[in-house]
Amino acid sequence: MEYNLPREVIARIEAGLHDDPFSVLGPRDHDSSRWVVALDPAATSMTATVGTKTYPLQRIEGSHALFAGKVPGAKPYRLKCAGGDGGTWEYEDAYRFGPVLGEIDEYLLGEGTHRRLWTVLGAHVMEHEGARGTQFAVWAPNARRASVVGDFNFWDGRRHVMRRRGATGVWEIFIPGVTEGAVYKYEIIGAYGTVLPQKADPVGFGAQHPPDNASIVRDIAGYGWKDGNWIEKRGGRNDRAAPISIYEVHLGSWRRKEGGRRISYKEAAEELVGYVTDMGFTHIELMPISEYPFDGSWGYQPVGLFAPTIRHGPPHEFRDLIDAAHEAGIGVILDWVPGHFPADPHGLGQFDGTALYEHADPREGFHKDWNTLIYNYGRSEVRNYLISNALYWLEEYHIDGLRVDAVASMLYRDYSRDEGEWVPNVHGGRENLEAIDLLRSMNTLTYGEVPGIMTVAEESTSFPMVSRPVDMGGLGFGYKWNMGWMNDTLDYIQKDPIHRRHHHHQMTFGLHYAFSENFILPISHDEVVHGKGSMFTRMPGNSWEKFANLRAYYGFMWGHPGKKLLFMGQEFGQAAEWNHDTELDWRALGDPNHSGLQRLIRDLNNLYRATPALHAKDCEHDGFQWIEATDADNSVFVWVRRGGEADAPVVVVCNFTPVERPSYRIGLPKSGSWHELLNTDADVYGGGNRGNFGKVSAQDHEHHGQPASAEIMIPPLATLFLTNRD
Repeated sequence: MEYNLPREVIARIEAGLHDDPFSVLGPRDHDSSRWVVALDPAATSMTATVGTKTYPLQRIEGSHALFAGKVPGAKPYRLKCAGGDGGTWEYEDAYRFGPVLGEIDEYLLGEGTHRRLWTVLGAHVMEHEGARGTQFAVWAPNARRASVVGDFNFWDGRRHVMRRRGATGVWEIFIPGVTEGAVYKYEIIGAYGTVLPQKADPVGFGAQHPPDNASIVRDIAGYGWKDGNWIEKRGGRNDRAAPISIYEVHLGSWRRKEGGRRISYKEAAEELVGYVTDMGFTHIELMPISEYPFDGSWGYQPVGLFAPTIRHGPPHEFRDLIDAAHEAGIGVILDWVPGHFPADPHGLGQFDGTALYEHADPREGFHKDWNTLIYNYGRSEVRNYLISNALYWLEEYHIDGLRVDAVASMLYRDYSRDEGEWVPNVHGGRENLEAIDLLRSMNTLTYGEVPGIMTVAEESTSFPMVSRPVDMGGLGFGYKWNMGWMNDTLDYIQKDPIHRRHHHHQMTFGLHYAFSENFILPISHDEVVHGKGSMFTRMPGNSWEKFANLRAYYGFMWGHPGKKLLFMGQEFGQAAEWNHDTELDWRALGDPNHSGLQRLIRDLNNLYRATPALHAKDCEHDGFQWIEATDADNSVFVWVRRGGEADAPVVVVCNFTPVERPSYRIGLPKSGSWHELLNTDADVYGGGNRGNFGKVSAQDHEHHGQPASAEIMIPPLATLFLTNRD
């Protein structure tokens, strides 16, 4: 008895062009018996084994690689093949397994509303119908055929052509015997019949070390988290009344190991967490961890949105870092990049031969600044992909917050485009309504599903209500980077002190809008790259003056309303501009000026955390009052910070000239003894140790609109913190 197939079917199966191989291969009912039809291009003969019994499979007439034979019963079978060189191999037939995705999954995928997309797409190690293997699933709705290729099938796209799941656009296959560590990609025949460059998995959990770019099967289930106590209480640590001081880190260049090796996640769990704890920061912000091909993008051009970069270790070791941070009481914020993605051939661009994730029109789908593609935020499946990815990091890796990169580029259709280079929205305006809706939906879902987290917008324009709730008409972020404050104050502090009197307003203007959003004051990586120099080299004057300017500026920043963010290396005044290819210049700490600056940041953090007046109303207008904001001739600023009624107020005094002010009268909220909490000119910080010997006596003498006042010594280029504890 023979098993015949039409020649056109044989040709399509053997060429890997058949879009429904499950209708041809695997167990078939034929002449009231079970037959097995199998494909193996390397086999010259084949048998099927059930238990101890072996059944021959004959080559199908007219074929080169198709075999069929009667295999009685319903029990599982294994295929055994022999090649022309006499070698043999044995495996389970992927085409004997039914689908993994259920009807609910299929419905949600088709609708584009599957919140936890990573649980159904990607590569999942599992046991299915009695066999251990991996289920692969990928969205490629316009593909004529999708295959899994890898080391396990000689990268041959004919061997594991996937099953199309109806109208969802999803393809899936369970491949027995493929487990943790397998290397794979998808081979797709596009909408126009072209075999596309092999694609990495858009929902893959792991990837090869660059420059190799295939996906790797990673079993991300079963991690034993120990951070339950942190998770329960973190809402209070992320609240706008909490002290939030963030250390921004590029993990690849924070520290290097022997031979220039990058630090591993497990090493960072000890060394980075220990350093951040010692320095008094409350949070670590990691520059993008999602897998990316080009080191020079610093992670801001990701390809593997669901894969922690292998540069520092596998997924569970990344979890070790997060768990260690939580055990130390440190929150972890992750840079998240939904604004653009690179056009690398193995990435999302033209994924199924069409503009699937991106817009087809470059006026909507291409960033000329970065040579990257832009997601089609109006497509439900793409929205679902991005929003689900945000939830993934929060749920699977216990990330405490997401800082969303380049929000301004998402909000405006004409971002960095000349007239005629952009497409207006449906109302003729410049706002990207689809991106706005995406961000609102992301914030609504993440805050609703994961208690206690925060989201942060890097938004450089005056777009309204970025950090206001969605139900009030806002974008729903918890915080917004205060880019205006950063630009104004850095421009001021870089000027020679003799010219600062003409730019006094740059230090005060931020208070006109300081409470319109929940602001974070950022001195980020963007301020120390692309020829800008380091914070240290941007200061004017000789070496001593540079350090003094920087100490005074950091004092101004920590005394100013708003949460704090400082990029690594700037806490000790690294002189060189940041280089992502080398570690920070830790040798600088051998110089007491650099180590003194580091000590200042540690003390500022500890003061900020311990003093409610400096943090409890960072985002409330009644937590701040100017005392002296107009003394441009002396470049002096004085203000008071307040917390709750029971909290002692703190007065902050800044002198941004190199001239000592030995008897400067300032107004104070009450008379009595005022204590000098911190003086950036102290000798332990590298200063001249000029000040008020720890104490100031205020009299009932009205000044600066305050009921009391005192004459104080203000050191040159220094910031003082005073409080009344009576």
